Amino acid sequence: MTPADHLWKNARLASMRADLGGLGIVEDGIIAARDGHILYAGPVSDAPSLNPVTVTDCQGRWITPGLIDCHTHLVHAGDRAHEFELRLNGASYEDIARAGGGILSTMRATRTADAAELIRQTMPRLDALLAEGVTTVEVKSGYGLSLNDELKMLRAARALADARPVAVATTFLGAHAIPPEFADDHDAYIDLVCRKMIPAVAEQGLADAVDGFCEGIGFSLAQVRRVFHAAKSHGLAIKLHAEQLSNLQGAALAASLGALSADHLEHVDEGAVRAMAQAGTVAVMLPGAFYFTRDTKLPPIDLFRRHGVVMALATDCNPGTAPLTSLLLAMNMGATLFRLSVEECLLGVTRHAAQALGRLDCVGTLEAGKACDLAIWDIERPAELVYRMGFNPLHARIFRGQ
Repeated sequence: MTPADHLWKNARLASMRADLGGLGIVEDGIIAARDGHILYAGPVSDAPSLNPVTVTDCQGRWITPGLIDCHTHLVHAGDRAHEFELRLNGASYEDIARAGGGILSTMRATRTADAAELIRQTMPRLDALLAEGVTTVEVKSGYGLSLNDELKMLRAARALADARPVAVATTFLGAHAIPPEFADDHDAYIDLVCRKMIPAVAEQGLADAVDGFCEGIGFSLAQVRRVFHAAKSHGLAIKLHAEQLSNLQGAALAASLGALSADHLEHVDEGAVRAMAQAGTVAVMLPGAFYFTRDTKLPPIDLFRRHGVVMALATDCNPGTAPLTSLLLAMNMGATLFRLSVEECLLGVTRHAAQALGRLDCVGTLEAGKACDLAIWDIERPAELVYRMGFNPLHARIFRGQ
């Protein structure tokens, strides 16, 4: 008999395995774990002879992989509730940013806070995600906009995994906005990002990827290209905020350089979609930002489907345009606002989200060898996870088998 630490029996599995099609449904399923990894996940009829230390009877509940929030700005200080009021009175995101608000408002609060304070303010946001079955979360920097403050943010993000049972992927987003000290010389700031910040981040092992904000109120295509080349020269993966407010061809650039993902994409064109498909660059949908900013330009979901671009789904949790800490609600928004199917939403927060982080080899599906990160649900069918609003049917969250 094969020894196992734990066995979950009498479960229905939405394994998300590609080889099983759809959501990878397994009726009468079991999962066995050893040393924090899945030993077996599948129908009881095909299971090896197992000798578990402990057994949990799931009583017919559904098990999915632990959910993955693959795009967040979770670490920051302060909030921007006042800017929300301004938008309700007619100000646009661009108006607020150009008046010194927006990202720079959060930058000032974040620079003032030390790492311990950043962690303290972040913890409630993280706990809200974990309470809905999230076991992996991506966290970006980008509110420090100086070498020391960006490093501080990334250290705070890494520390979250020490404070809670969660896997944290960190992304350096130094090219998020122009800090006031470089207001008259944007290229000089890009020099700092490329020549000082990225080497320091890489040397200290603080980031898994590098991101940028390619927009008229952010950075030009040429500037982002420089950032990406610097990232790749230091062995870091790349991602991009692209085509949220306009089409600067950021997604096409990201795809040409083998980016893990391009995110937002409301204004992306078919040529860039084709490039993403060829490169395997994931399209990350962020309906919370679309909803919160009252946007009207939908991302071209049918183009992504037609060209076979993998779509992930995330909260984009941030203080200015998506103060959202519910991945379940993000799925509902993805379905109602973007017309994603139930299957697309659920794959978007599991298998496809793992792909967007370059972690599909270890999380995102229920199969042998992967981390035993599970979400066990009190539901009758998986569609309930997308259908309900403001309701959390999580029964248990398992991280690394515990």
